[in-house]
Amino acid sequence: MVSNYISNKVKIGKNVKIWHFAYVGDDVEIGNNVKIGSLSHIDYNVKIGDDTIIQGLVYIPPLSRIGKNVFIGPGSTLTNDPYPPSGKLIGVTIEDNAIIGSKSVIKAGVTIGKNSVVAMGAVVTKDVPNDTVVAGVPAKPKYSRSEYDKKQSEWNRALKIQFLTLVKVKTQMKIKNKARMTLAPELISGSIST
Repeated sequence: MVSNYISNKVKIGKNVKIWHFAYVGDDVEIGNNVKIGSLSHIDYNVKIGDDTIIQGLVYIPPLSRIGKNVFIGPGSTLTNDPYPPSGKLIGVTIEDNAIIGSKSVIKAGVTIGKNSVVAMGAVVTKDVPNDTVVAGVPAKPKYSRSEYDKKQSEWNRALKIQFLTLVKVKTQMKIKNKARMTLAPELISGSIST
C-alpha cells in the first residue's frame, strides 16, 4: 500500500496533520499546528511556520520559506528555478499571515509580503508588498488587505444571515407540523370514520 513519504530528517512540531499521499523531503522544518493536504509535495530544505494550512496538490520547492499563519490554496505551485533548467535554485518566501489562492503560480525568488493575498489563478512574477492583494496574469496589485478583509467580513455576514434565515424557516416548519399533529391527529393517522 502506498502512503505518505516523510523523510526521517524532518523536524515536525506539535499537532501537525499530514494527509494521505503527501511527500515531505529531507531537512524540512514544520512548525506547530500545521496542516498539509493530500498529494502535496514539500521538497527538501523548506521551513514552514506555525499555524499554516497547505491544501492538497500543492508543490513547495526546495529552499522555500513559509511564514506563520499562512494559507496556501489547493493546486498552487511555487517554483525554484527562474530559468529552467539552470544550475542555481532559489526558493519562494511567503511571509506571515499571507493567503495564496487556489491554482496560483509563484516564480522562483519572489517574496510574498506579510498580510498579502494572491488571488486564485494568479501568476506572480514579482515581489508582492506587505498588505497588498494581487490578481491576474501576470499578477498586479488590485487593492489593500484591509479592503480584502472588509469584503471577507461582508461575505461572512451574508452567509450568517442566510444560515439564520434557514434555521428560522426550519423552526417555523417544525412548529407548523407539530401544530397540525396536535390539532388533527385523527387526520394524520387516517382513523376518521364517517
